[in-house]
Amino acid sequence: MMNNKQRKENSASIMLRSFILLVTIIIFVASISTVVAVGHELLETSNYNSSKIITSLKNTVIDGDHDWRNWRINNTLDTSTSYVHVHNMRKDAKTKNYYSPGTEKLLSKKMTEIPLIKNLYYRSNAGFYYYGTGHSRGIDYQLWTKVNNELELLIRIVAVLIVILLLTVVISPIYIRVITRRLTSPLSDLTESAESISKDGNRQLSLPVPDKPTEVTNLATSFNRLLDELEKKSEKEKLFVSNAAHELRTPIATIRSHAQLIQRRGREHPEIIPKSIEYINDESHQMQSLVDELLTLSRADRMTLDFDNYDLSQSLNNISDRLNAAIKQKINRQIEKDIRITANEESIEQIVTSLLSNAAKYSPNDSVITLKLDRINDVTQISVIDEGRGINDEDKPHIFDRFYRSNDVRGSIAGTGLGLSIANELSSLNHAQLSVSDNHPHGSIFTITFE
Repeated sequence: MMNNKQRKENSASIMLRSFILLVTIIIFVASISTVVAVGHELLETSNYNSSKIITSLKNTVIDGDHDWRNWRINNTLDTSTSYVHVHNMRKDAKTKNYYSPGTEKLLSKKMTEIPLIKNLYYRSNAGFYYYGTGHSRGIDYQLWTKVNNELELLIRIVAVLIVILLLTVVISPIYIRVITRRLTSPLSDLTESAESISKDGNRQLSLPVPDKPTEVTNLATSFNRLLDELEKKSEKEKLFVSNAAHELRTPIATIRSHAQLIQRRGREHPEIIPKSIEYINDESHQMQSLVDELLTLSRADRMTLDFDNYDLSQSLNNISDRLNAAIKQKINRQIEKDIRITANEESIEQIVTSLLSNAAKYSPNDSVITLKLDRINDVTQISVIDEGRGINDEDKPHIFDRFYRSNDVRGSIAGTGLGLSIANELSSLNHAQLSVSDNHPHGSIFTITFE
């Protein structure tokens, strides 16, 4: 039961309890320190006054009440609360023991020494007394000074401190509760908003941003930024699934239609079988290519690449050699020698191969594709330059989107719309930037920039 209560305790309750405990401890310790300090000062004052009186007594000889009265009259010190026992051990002493008025009665009962406080005694029905002694010229002096006035002052101080402590205990929770509400109410509002969003679905993925305190403002801003990213990612995934389903629907429908055609008319018209099988084979290859690229994109979203320092110039020459026999266009190499980079060689080769294949797909067979590598001011750039149809300005912002294909090529040139998306993802993983520009008078330039 206690554990459940502790788990449900909010920040305001924890802060309130902690502050009250802290304030109570501070005031209690301050009160004890004050009482000790004042008490010690009062004892020092009593000791000082006692020493003064004893010093004054040493300068006179008191044998009787007459001497006592004369001494008090001629003394500037306050001796109204002083009791003296004079023990005269000299041979010529008229009185061996003299007690000032009231002293014998005071000493008729045993004095109780207060523990831990030197020279402080208590007598029942009389109060507290400070004890001092002195000796001069064969005479012992014992002085008992009543400290009830000092004690009353100390009691008043203790009473005031108790009142302050009680007022603090009563008032501080109210004040601290106001402060904690000001501090925690923005957090409570954020919690309520988050719960409302979770219950209402993705209707409004945004939390209120308070003006203060700064920490909560920054938290809400960062959380909204995170929610925006999650929303964009969610929409991106939805669009990705929708586009994938749409792209897969066409080859599947083609395969099914030709399979049904063979099933219905294959026996009566065997001449349609080879053509239908060819359609099925082409569409299955297209579907396999699409699935492979989808898997590549899925892995690219989660993968981290191992980087090595390698010879990029040699790698690009090897790629060019492999593709020369596979594409109809001529590859013009403008590759500076001995340029090395730190990246993932396999993924860079995949990007360049994809860009060269893409350039060949959209360029005339008799055109030239230029593969260029240079380094300017410590910036390494790979450029694939074609002389094809180029890319419209309205299409440039979308060419790296998944499944995006412009209207003028959709249906006329085979493709899935994923090649450039994969190249862009792999470029980011290699801390490089993939961009596109126009090649005048016609064609496109795809550039990978390493910094």
